[in-house]
Amino acid sequence: MGQKTHPYGLRLGINKKWISNWFFEKDAPRYVKEDHMIRTMIKQRYYGAGIARVAIERPTEEWVSIIIYAARPGIIIGKGGQEIDHFQKELEGLIKRKVKIYIKEVDHPDLEATLVAEDVASRIQNRIPVPRAMKEVIQRVMEHGAKGVKIRCGGRLGGAEIARSIESKAGRVPLQTIRADIDYGFAEALTKYGMIGVKVWLYRGDIYPARGGEVRGVASAQAAKV
Repeated sequence: MGQKTHPYGLRLGINKKWISNWFFEKDAPRYVKEDHMIRTMIKQRYYGAGIARVAIERPTEEWVSIIIYAARPGIIIGKGGQEIDHFQKELEGLIKRKVKIYIKEVDHPDLEATLVAEDVASRIQNRIPVPRAMKEVIQRVMEHGAKGVKIRCGGRLGGAEIARSIESKAGRVPLQTIRADIDYGFAEALTKYGMIGVKVWLYRGDIYPARGGEVRGVASAQAAKV
C-alpha cells in the first residue's frame, strides 16, 4: 500500500493539513486549475528561492491569500519589498482577484523533501554521477536529524540507451505507518540525454495525537508548521 499511495494524501486530515483551504462547490474545477497555475508560476519564477510548498486560502470569492514557504525568502521579497509587490499586482491582473502574499522562512531546509529532491536534481544537472549525488545528499540529510530518507532516480542514467531506476536509502522509512511524519518530494533534472526524475521520501519521526487536537511526539514541533 505504501508504494502505491501518495504519502501526503494518505495522511491528509490525520497528521497533515490541506495546502488549499477553500470550498466553492460550483467553481471548484476553475479554482483547482487556478491554484495549479499559481503554484506553477511561483515555482518557475522563484525556483532559486527554494520553494518548499505554497499554501492557498480563499476566505471569499474576491480574496486569495498565498503563503509561500521558502528557504531563501529574500529572493522573493526583493530590495525594499519591491519584487513581492510587483508580483502581487501581476497576479491580481491575471486572476482578476485581490491577492495577498505572505512569506515564511523554512527553518530546516534539509528536512524538506521537495528541497532535497531539487538539490539532487541540480547535482545531476551539474554532471555529478547519480549514485554519488544521492549518497552525498543522504549523508547531509541524516546529519541534520532525519530518522530516515529514501531517494529514487529514474531515466537515462549515465546516458544509457535503456531507462532504469536506482534507489538509495538510509535509516528507516515506514511508508504504511499513518502516524509517521513522511514528507514526499519530486523534482526533475534536465540533462542532454533527457529528463531524470528524482523522488524523495523523508521520515522525520512519529506524530502522536493528544487530547484537545494537539500533536506530540518526536516531530511535534515540525508537524505543527505543516
